[in-house]
Amino acid sequence: MDARVTAVGIPTDPFGDEPLRCAIDASTLSATPAEQFDLYRSWFSGVAEIQLLRAGHAVFPARHRVWQLGDLALSSIEIPGSGYEIQWEHRRRPLLDHWMLSVPFSRSAAGEMVSRRPRMRCLALPDVGVSDDDLFVTLFLPRTWPATRSSKIETSDASLDFLAHYAVLLHRALPHLREADLPHIVTATANISAAALMPTKDHLAEAQGPVNAVSAARIAKRIAERLSDPDLTPNKLCRAVGVSRSRLYRIFEPVGGVSNYVRRKRLLKTRDALADSSDRRTISSIAETWGFHDPSTYSRMFKTEFGISPREARELGWQGVRHSAWLTVDQPVEAAGILSNLLINNSLGLSLSSRQ
Repeated sequence: MDARVTAVGIPTDPFGDEPLRCAIDASTLSATPAEQFDLYRSWFSGVAEIQLLRAGHAVFPARHRVWQLGDLALSSIEIPGSGYEIQWEHRRRPLLDHWMLSVPFSRSAAGEMVSRRPRMRCLALPDVGVSDDDLFVTLFLPRTWPATRSSKIETSDASLDFLAHYAVLLHRALPHLREADLPHIVTATANISAAALMPTKDHLAEAQGPVNAVSAARIAKRIAERLSDPDLTPNKLCRAVGVSRSRLYRIFEPVGGVSNYVRRKRLLKTRDALADSSDRRTISSIAETWGFHDPSTYSRMFKTEFGISPREARELGWQGVRHSAWLTVDQPVEAAGILSNLLINNSLGLSLSSRQ
């Protein structure tokens, strides 16, 4: 290493602090409506043959983004799902032999993206399918890794779901990553892929950080489903998601513990109710709905979290002030520069992107 470079504090990688950028970011909106689907199909000419079986409208708005992560790639494809039906078929003379884990999403009636069953398939093998989904998150795994060298991978549904959860978490984390994070991403993804596809004791140990992030996502989903349950306890969570009590505490340590996380989520629910001018319940009634039975304790906790009292929050909310600083509590608690912490914060709804 050049001592002069080190002495003046210039990083050896001058681009290390740069945000991680897409290798590909393409949109069909650059073409006329009549040409949009053909443009979309051309993006995958070396991978699959694509046909439009049914079109709900004359336009086909789509966006394709790909992040190059060392020897692997993560892709997101946004397409108009409702009213459209697309058939894809692997090339008969394939140019690529990557394994790809694809997680489809469909938009619900409420407008939320809901994940569907993931699929693992090899581009070198024959495959055909029809889709009307709105979004695909796809992780492309190289055949150079020990876990993906075989031409046939047999894995349990649980392991496949586990790897799919990780791919989705990684996709959500990408906007917050830097170029310097790339080596850690590649190592973490290789480890968790091996843990899911070749589950040995060593592989599971090497993948512990990302494994905890996936477990955190599953636990957070269960907490959201049972948040109003007064009997929501760590023991019940452990039984519901199949983790030990000690592991539950380790997973939630970066966000101040599982009890603190549940309390903060419940405070957020009361915050939203107070800001809603159509909700005429008393403050104490709203607090009791989410498990806060002592008004003075609730008021003190609320002010600690948001910097103002529940009464002041209601006044601001009813005046239409819904996006000021007091509304923001979801943010990383510990250093997000560590990939495992970033993924855990992301999976718990505590990422930077959650700021309102």
